[in-house]
Amino acid sequence: MKVTRTQLQSGVWLTAVQTKKFKSCTLGVQFLTPLKDERAALHALTPMVLRRGSLRHPDLESISAALDELYGGSLEPMIRKKGETQCVGFMGSFLDDAYALEGEKVLEPAAALMAELVLQPYTQDGAFCPDYTRQEKANLTDRIKAQVNDKRQYAQLRVVEEMCAGEPFGVDKLGSLTAVEAITPQSLWTAYQSLLTLARVELYYCGSAEPERVEAAFAPLLAGLPRDGTRMDLARPAKGTAPKPPRRVEEALDVTQGKLSMGFRTHCDAWDEGYPALMLANAIYGGTTTSKLFMNVREKLSLCYYASSGLMKYKDVMLVASGVEFDKVGQAEAEILSQLYRCQTGEFSDDELEWARRSVVSTLRTTLDSQGHLEDYWLGQSAAGLSAGPDQMVERVEAVTRQQVIQAAQDLTLDTVYFLKGRD
Repeated sequence: MKVTRTQLQSGVWLTAVQTKKFKSCTLGVQFLTPLKDERAALHALTPMVLRRGSLRHPDLESISAALDELYGGSLEPMIRKKGETQCVGFMGSFLDDAYALEGEKVLEPAAALMAELVLQPYTQDGAFCPDYTRQEKANLTDRIKAQVNDKRQYAQLRVVEEMCAGEPFGVDKLGSLTAVEAITPQSLWTAYQSLLTLARVELYYCGSAEPERVEAAFAPLLAGLPRDGTRMDLARPAKGTAPKPPRRVEEALDVTQGKLSMGFRTHCDAWDEGYPALMLANAIYGGTTTSKLFMNVREKLSLCYYASSGLMKYKDVMLVASGVEFDKVGQAEAEILSQLYRCQTGEFSDDELEWARRSVVSTLRTTLDSQGHLEDYWLGQSAAGLSAGPDQMVERVEAVTRQQVIQAAQDLTLDTVYFLKGRD
């Protein structure tokens, strides 16, 4: 597997992963921009409307027919958040040329279709189609509202919102309902022109083709991108400071099981040398099925239906998620913090450390087995300006010492406690 990263224009990059491991190839185009409350909904809606039609293929039926001609390929809008960067665009999956009929090419027409959706969207009266805009606004509204249906995910969103209020990381990647409601075809079109001109552009390919051929396939897209603006830089997120005492937030909804979410400041992120040690500290604490939260808080003491921890790789945040009985929330919180203290004082065995190391290494190596995971990994690294691949991260994890893990755990500071309880 060979990874090549090339700057094609100012602010436009191509990451090409050349491999014969898969029968399909992955193509992607993403616009990267600082996450801002007033723009998040506009940017999130943009790829959804773009996907509805182009000049040559003005509706979903004709786009579907074009994809069928490309051996049943897929092309989907993507909305993601990498640290304090919002990433919107498309990801497509197509048959790799190595498996197409002899002499037939899939890469070039697939890239051309993607360029067409991006550069030649279907418009009416100099703006996005009102019907498409209205329908996709309704879909985006439903997606935002649906977040509350998954109470575990909702509690995680809410603790981030409270913990990072006033920081870009606290902004939902989908934007707010109020912002979505205010969008018009013209305001969406204006925002898109700004995105085309000023956003960082990340192109991606994973398949058997040579990087030079991939670059040539993206030529129609490159030729159509505006060059009359300076594409914006993406800043590294600032680290936050936990309040003393930690902030506490309670919310009541129609739930039969409480959701306790706890946000910690890690004082470390993917840019820091100590991040591999933090990965292991998280794995020992709550990131695996052999972790202290799972084995003690959930299994041994039965204080939680589930209990786990996870890192926000591109932000100095770790979240603990747990489902608890309403009357056990105090006990559960105390034990969650007690298990963290055990990590901070080195009360974990050599076996626990190695189990954690094997789990982290396995997860990193598994990334290499999935085109979707590979694309998402490299998008995050590209947004952060980092170049280490999964294999390099494995080497760094393998070199982490026990004392480094303890130090990473000691740097964790409780910031916010969020509890979702039932209505009285």
